Amino acid sequence: MRRAITTDANGLEVLGMGFYWDDVEIGYRFRTLGRTITEADITLFIGTVGMVEEMFTNLDYIASQSIIGSRPAPGSLVFCMAEGLLMQSTMQRTGMAFMEADIKVHRPTNAGDTIHVECEVVEARATSKVDRGLVRTANRVVNQRGETVLTYSPLRMVKTRPNDSTPAGDK
Repeated sequence: MRRAITTDANGLEVLGMGFYWDDVEIGYRFRTLGRTITEADITLFIGTVGMVEEMFTNLDYIASQSIIGSRPAPGSLVFCMAEGLLMQSTMQRTGMAFMEADIKVHRPTNAGDTIHVECEVVEARATSKVDRGLVRTANRVVNQRGETVLTYSPLRMVKTRPNDSTPAGDK
């Protein structure tokens, strides 16, 4: 895989840029940095989306009735945080669209758990338009104990690497 590096008008490398679809090969694997899911993350998420089920809002109910025994994070929050970790490292300025994904929650993720995402490219191909391609990855969200908590396989539309005659800053 070639490095997805972009330079500015002064020739300085711009760090944190995403991958172009034609820079990745099927079988390429990588992982993100980690992120701890906090009580505040859960509170803000459930309040924002209106997911005010007692399983997420009532600590007495969680302690006395829940089989999990501690405050769980909604699976949709875990998915969103996984996507956030990936956006920071793979999609900046190159991602064009999230097309689809199959998502499966395997086990609870609780407040205080730290997750990261392990990815493998399983599809990378051109589209009918030369400036973009499609990339599908098999993503595993893993907690600090090495347990897979969620899997999903997003298909994304991603930019094609600009040719060398076009300055990257002009894209």
